[in-house]
Amino acid sequence: MKPILRILSVPPVAVASAALFVLMVLTFVDVILRSTINNPIEAATELTRILMAVVVFAALPVVSARDQHITVDLADPLFRRARLERLRDGLVATVSGAMLFWPALRVADLAKRHKNFGDVTEYLAIPTFYIEYFISGMTFATALVLILRGLVLWFAPHLLTRQND
Repeated sequence: MKPILRILSVPPVAVASAALFVLMVLTFVDVILRSTINNPIEAATELTRILMAVVVFAALPVVSARDQHITVDLADPLFRRARLERLRDGLVATVSGAMLFWPALRVADLAKRHKNFGDVTEYLAIPTFYIEYFISGMTFATALVLILRGLVLWFAPHLLTRQND
């Protein structure tokens, strides 16, 4: 199962990496142009917003699948004592995944509305529904990943144990 998950994680990681690289180059060029000839890239803010959304939402399903979210472990000792960590983690993942369906549906609805209205970005006239559908799709993917992770934690936790990767 691990090789399949690795293969599935390649496209979103590649998209996030490419977007981050473009964002880095854009910022570098914008700073150079602003500092040397006082002529910044007019659409830099617009592109930065789009690229940041791509980086975050492309990485979200992979981060969720690998359980690499930032966590606060204030109550962990309580669960460790009762040996309920796996059940708690499965419940949190499943409920979080289920809750993500609502925002994914809302963003898809907004994307459809913006497509019908013909909304575009200010400087480059990029149709906004493209990025909104991307956000919605990646949120759906994250929801599915979290639900599957929760079910695996409950019913087949040995599939998530780390061997010598």
